[in-house]
Amino acid sequence: MDLLHSWGVSLAVHLQTEYKAYESWFQLASSVADLHTAFFVFFPIWFHVSRAVGIKLIWVAVIGDWFNLVLKWVLFGERPYWWVLETKFYGADTRPTLEQFSITCETGPGSPSGHAMGSAGVWFVMITAILSMAAKRKPHPLLYSLLQGALLLLLVLVELIVCMSRVYMAAHFPHQVISGVISGLIVAGVFSRVQWIYRASLKQYFGITLFLTSFAVGFYLLLKALGVDLLWTLEKAQRWCVNPAWVLMDSTPFASLLRNMGTLFGLGLGLHSALYTETKKNGGSAIYRLGCIIISLFLCWLLDNFTFSSENEELYYLLSFCKSAAAILIPTILVPAGLTRLFNSKEEGKTL
Repeated sequence: MDLLHSWGVSLAVHLQTEYKAYESWFQLASSVADLHTAFFVFFPIWFHVSRAVGIKLIWVAVIGDWFNLVLKWVLFGERPYWWVLETKFYGADTRPTLEQFSITCETGPGSPSGHAMGSAGVWFVMITAILSMAAKRKPHPLLYSLLQGALLLLLVLVELIVCMSRVYMAAHFPHQVISGVISGLIVAGVFSRVQWIYRASLKQYFGITLFLTSFAVGFYLLLKALGVDLLWTLEKAQRWCVNPAWVLMDSTPFASLLRNMGTLFGLGLGLHSALYTETKKNGGSAIYRLGCIIISLFLCWLLDNFTFSSENEELYYLLSFCKSAAAILIPTILVPAGLTRLFNSKEEGKTL
């Protein structure tokens, strides 16, 4: 593995040297590839364009990231920014110098890449949804083939940029981002054939959320009892990150787990509330849907700016769970219910 890691470090050094002018774009790509974008931006849009696509988007993102967490705990993957500083591979030779950035010092294991895996799954869902919508309009075969080719090229370009950005940031080795893309596409492909998620009950949402959380925590406690610390990477991040302020609790495995579980539970609550049933019956015009999207994005942006201290770990995890659930409840029930009642009050006023 050391030889594979050394090749990865060499590529990262090459990217940091030859593509320095694109640093801001690589940082943007890494930020946008985070599942945070899927939950706070893509979901509010897609849920009001096609509720089925919005639901699948959340399931693919959450289950994919849960599998990513388990795989990271099993594979014990290194990260370039700490490996290059502590490895004995280079011996007496001068070891390569990797630049670190504010988003470099993630605290979990590195394999497979969560950014690559999440973005691959999310973009696969969105692109296949666009193709499905286009196919229903029965376009000319040539036009449809051109659209397929353009969207496939878009997917390849997005993933290429995401993978390059993660290597450039010294957060992942090349083999980790490649395995992340493949894993993300597999998860998205499986959920393209799963139909029960669209009719899952609140009890099922609660049960699956509880099972996934319990499995991850139980797996951690079991291995810890056997002498295996799955949080071994936290010490490495704190030791080798050039700026201690860049080591954030937000990037820890349990923070990710609680965010995802909050998201899934929030979707279940939203889809099975009386307010959702009310707004679903009313349907909605294009203006109504556009209004829901714009207001939801604005409120999610406000919620995203709400931050809290990480001094108390248990409270931090609880608030992360609640914040993630709230981000889903905003576009599923709060905004649609508010606009529905506003429009209904106006209609009643006209009839008086």
